[in-house]
Amino acid sequence: MDFATLRRKASTAALLGFRVTPGPLKRAVVRTVAPSYTVGAVCVLEHDGEFLVLWQPHRRGWSLPGGLLGRAEEPADAVRREVAEEVGLDVDPGDPVTVRVDPVEQGVDVVFRVRLDQRPDLALATEARKARWTSRAELGPADRDTRGILDVLARAADAPRPGRLLDLPR
Repeated sequence: MDFATLRRKASTAALLGFRVTPGPLKRAVVRTVAPSYTVGAVCVLEHDGEFLVLWQPHRRGWSLPGGLLGRAEEPADAVRREVAEEVGLDVDPGDPVTVRVDPVEQGVDVVFRVRLDQRPDLALATEARKARWTSRAELGPADRDTRGILDVLARAADAPRPGRLLDLPR
């Protein structure tokens, strides 16, 4: 038996063993060998061509409302909670419009977009020092995450780029 065949048989045996492994043990194995990512939910609140940004002491520049998901919390619930906590608004976030994955910082941001018919009064929480409405061109210093989120949001506004087969298998 050659090495490739032996390797394929060992891989098949391992996958079959994994399939019958109890769920909690499976999760423990995956968490041990797979990279872990922090998941956040972010809301782009838009009105009249501008979006809301916050100045928070723990961030390096302007940032969007949002934060980390709690254990077993859905992204839509997290973004609704974060927007209420940070600016005092109760929103229905709808469905996510895009996702940003940062492999360097091992973070995933689920991005929601809420379009507002009127500019609401804000009740800033203690972690936000200032808030303002701005366009991308007038944003100024924004933190790294916010710049990345706005980049993926701009790409998502265009029609999604379809995938394609790069090379036919031989």
